[in-house]
Amino acid sequence: MTDRPLALVVDDDVTVRDVVHRYLDRAGYRVLVAGDGEQALRCVAEKAPDVVVLDLMLPRLGGLEVCRRLRRDAQRVPIVVLTALGEEEDRVLGLELGADDYVTKPFSPRELVLRVASVLRRSRELPARDVDHEPVVDGDLTVDVPGRRAYRDGRALQLTTREFDLLAFLVRRPGQVFSRAELLERVWGWDFGDRSTVTVHVRRLREKVEPDPTAPRRIATVWGVGYRYDGACGATPAAAG
Repeated sequence: MTDRPLALVVDDDVTVRDVVHRYLDRAGYRVLVAGDGEQALRCVAEKAPDVVVLDLMLPRLGGLEVCRRLRRDAQRVPIVVLTALGEEEDRVLGLELGADDYVTKPFSPRELVLRVASVLRRSRELPARDVDHEPVVDGDLTVDVPGRRAYRDGRALQLTTREFDLLAFLVRRPGQVFSRAELLERVWGWDFGDRSTVTVHVRRLREKVEPDPTAPRRIATVWGVGYRYDGACGATPAAAG
């Protein structure tokens, strides 16, 4: 047995696969590689990797469809997508489909390793500042922060790692306004990055936690500033017992 996490690298470019494989191996990961989308899905089904590095431009079965199927069949596996510099639309769509992070090509292998470590750590651990023994109840929404689970109308919500981190952060700080830059840093520990990532994740969260995502009551937009958690009925810890 080994406690080294297993990473799956999916890219049809042999050079990219070899470089990423080498850097992840040096960082302490076991590494699997796949050259197309169908092979990637087989690897996930058979080997259950801890994290997936996924190129969006793949032969046979595209990366976006792979991402969609992974989120359908392996909800919790963290996904870092690789996109070309000019593929902003695909990058945003990848986030909307449930990718946890992205790196644009050409990329720094060291940065990629840091991104992989970040999404993997957050999928396994709860930041100490958010630990609380009581769930948060807001109308039909319940957020079990230490258990990393959320429910609406008693049904479990399928949230990605980044979506849950954002929800847990906001729901513990009702009424406070945060800019997108603040959320990048305080929720995910990024002191740099594309702020549209926050916008995408807020949109996805609203689709899952709002009664009407087109008229959000819980996650409010403060125009020109950022976002604030108002709550449908006022977010409070659940009553004991």
